[in-house]
Amino acid sequence: MAQNKINKLELTWIGKDEEPLAVEPRLLIETPKHSFGEVETGTLPNGKPWKGNMLIHGDNLLALKALEQDFAGQVKCIFIDPPYNIDAANEHYDDFVEHSKWLSLIKPRLEILRNLLDDRGAIFIQIGDEEQAYLKVLCDEVFGRSNFLNMISVNMKSGAGASGGGEDKRLKKNCEFILVYAKKYAELVPFIPIYDYREMYNVVESYRKLKISWHYNSVLVDEGEREYVTSTYDGEGNEIKIFSRKNAIIKSIRQVMADENITEKETYYKYANRIFEAKDAQSSIRTRVKDAKKEKGILDDVVSIEYIPRSGKNKGKVYEQFYKGDSCRLFAWLGDIGEFIDGILYKKERQGTYWNMTSYLNNLTKEGTVLFPNGKKPEALINRIFEMCTASGDLVLDSFLGSGTTAAVAHKMGRRWIGVELGDHAYTHCAVRMRKVIEGEQGGISKSQNWRGGGGFKFYELAPSLLNHDKYGNLVINKEYNADMLAAAMAKHQGFTYSPDAELYWKQGHSSEHDFIFTTTQLLTVEMLESIHEQLDENESLLICCSKFQPGCRDKHANITIKKIPKVLLDTCEFDRDDYSLNIVSMPDGIEDEEWDDSQDSSETEISEINLKEKTLFD
Repeated sequence: MAQNKINKLELTWIGKDEEPLAVEPRLLIETPKHSFGEVETGTLPNGKPWKGNMLIHGDNLLALKALEQDFAGQVKCIFIDPPYNIDAANEHYDDFVEHSKWLSLIKPRLEILRNLLDDRGAIFIQIGDEEQAYLKVLCDEVFGRSNFLNMISVNMKSGAGASGGGEDKRLKKNCEFILVYAKKYAELVPFIPIYDYREMYNVVESYRKLKISWHYNSVLVDEGEREYVTSTYDGEGNEIKIFSRKNAIIKSIRQVMADENITEKETYYKYANRIFEAKDAQSSIRTRVKDAKKEKGILDDVVSIEYIPRSGKNKGKVYEQFYKGDSCRLFAWLGDIGEFIDGILYKKERQGTYWNMTSYLNNLTKEGTVLFPNGKKPEALINRIFEMCTASGDLVLDSFLGSGTTAAVAHKMGRRWIGVELGDHAYTHCAVRMRKVIEGEQGGISKSQNWRGGGGFKFYELAPSLLNHDKYGNLVINKEYNADMLAAAMAKHQGFTYSPDAELYWKQGHSSEHDFIFTTTQLLTVEMLESIHEQLDENESLLICCSKFQPGCRDKHANITIKKIPKVLLDTCEFDRDDYSLNIVSMPDGIEDEEWDDSQDSSETEISEINLKEKTLFD
């Protein structure tokens, strides 16, 4: 890192100070032959149209730029798994040019992704250890260090399968990392707690085998007779009612087994919500209860209190809490760390920043019914992320879609989704996988989500550049653009929403309720201009974009502005460029190259060249 002239710490690299990329805002053209199913339509609670379930084939920087105008501030969660730049992880690791290229290509993508994020949303970026530290500092710059949330370590390989060269000098690798940033920390919707689940009795037995103390060994067999004794008050004056528990019965697990002639496992299942450990919890409430019990001479071994917690999971609800003995040891219930699911008692452990995904790797090769040797992620991983920070109907995005895992998970969870993929596997993997999801495939998270199929998606190609070079090297309007495409493209370039009026041909788009745009390849005559002006209301304005116009048209009316194509576009962005790709292969994830057999997928989807006549504009 370096310190610049205004004393700001930042990451520097070769090429960072070059002019930022002026990426062309392309049109998205639907390809109906690759779309599938029925995409839901309607209006979201915020009044905006329901948009999503879009699979886009093309360079992801161009695709993100194409999405920016319509989707800025609308994406609730972004997950990306960009190339890990492992080509640098060899004897030329310190090759600064290679490293700089990777940073220069990632940065503009992150900047647009930030623009697409909802102010309440978050982005999750999975990366290897080669670039993790540099990406963290770069993300601090793009998203703001105050918006950094966590770095999650994800165990993606079992110990036996951990990889990594130079065994005599380096440790085996089994973890990857997910950097998590908010768009605006103050407005971020708090993450929903996520849990890992293990069958409770298996946990008890594993503790015993490992000789780890297991403290949940007591059972409140009978709560006793509840009798109000007195009240105390918390620091804010809120009442805490104290009850004696006459004739309460507490037994050990072993006593219950012997008295009822049942097994240990049966005891845990029968008394799951009555098993506890008594803790010396440090709390002001416990101290008040202890003092009140002594003051009132309460001799019962078990007492309970009733109050309304001001924080925690029981906040705002009337809650009952039990204490034992003269020191008022707090009952910590097994039920608070357990949960019955389909008749099975699980121990749930709230997850922090270490996620063990190894149990999901055994069937990962065929998950989603498509093979993808270069870094496929388990559906369970993406499911966990979406459970944390999204709700049904929220929009999620993955601009490095790979085999389509993010889109598949989002679809099964009822989220709207946008996926971008440059390679041919947009056809052979992503589209194939999503068709099978819609048909109800039962892999991955399907059973946990009770997935039965349904919905649909639309497949899009990036339109060619609006301007391309003629044989003399001059930028001219691309001949592949018909009148509708040109009108839509000019609206996009000028910051208008393309929405042709059914009656007034010159109202092709709007930037506000009273500001419109009209694009034509015809000669703009004075007569045409006057006809349009007569139809304009006094409070309306119009931008006309045309390739030629008669003398006397320009500046004739104060509420009509005329711009000439392509001159108006020449200095706005970079035209006639289709490749901003990273061109770096991501790390193979547990599958050897010889296992790859693309014949299983490529036969299912024919890859065709763009035929604009068969496509429809995205608006």
